[in-house]
Amino acid sequence: MRHFPRLFLLLLALLPLTACAADSAAPVEGHDYEAIAEPGPFAPLAGKIEVVEVFGYPCIHCAHFEPLLEVWAARLPADVRFTAVPAAFGGHWDAYARAFYAAEQTGVLKRSHADVFKALHEQRSLPMQNVSPQELATFYAAYGVQPQRYIDALRSDQVEEKVKAARAFAMRVKVPGTPALIVNGKYLVKGRNFEDQLRIASALVERERAAARRR
Repeated sequence: MRHFPRLFLLLLALLPLTACAADSAAPVEGHDYEAIAEPGPFAPLAGKIEVVEVFGYPCIHCAHFEPLLEVWAARLPADVRFTAVPAAFGGHWDAYARAFYAAEQTGVLKRSHADVFKALHEQRSLPMQNVSPQELATFYAAYGVQPQRYIDALRSDQVEEKVKAARAFAMRVKVPGTPALIVNGKYLVKGRNFEDQLRIASALVERERAAARRR
């Protein structure tokens, strides 16, 4: 994917969701998105519109996308729920998917999420392959989690079930790679670059909001 200076991307993300949708043509199936053959949200919607990002900590594109996505997601309306879902493609992908859910279980996910990308792709303080529970526990200790508590979470049945659910979702919606955006379990966003992905996602969110108003 083509990358623009980060400041430009962040300014673009600050545009209101409705403005992004209004300034662009309606998304076209096959060009801007794919309709999911087996639709369904990742989690119960509870009256909200769901935007899922399937991502992987080992993915350099996800690391580049994260600053822009974070700003965009923070400005979503109250009736839209953003959920990050780690890709469990096997091997080191699974290890870092477990790391994500163990951080969630120990209450440090929000503070640590962006830093895991930096540790992997910039600082190289976490290994890409064969990361051990001890190495992960040492990393998350910087966020106040006692190492044994983190390791227990990492190995827990709850984390394993969440990884299985994440894997099943990615398989059902047939993500071609990461990062991938899925709107309301119905639309797999395509797009030429990160900005285009967010433009399309914004337009699809507006489509779902309009449909909800008609019901």
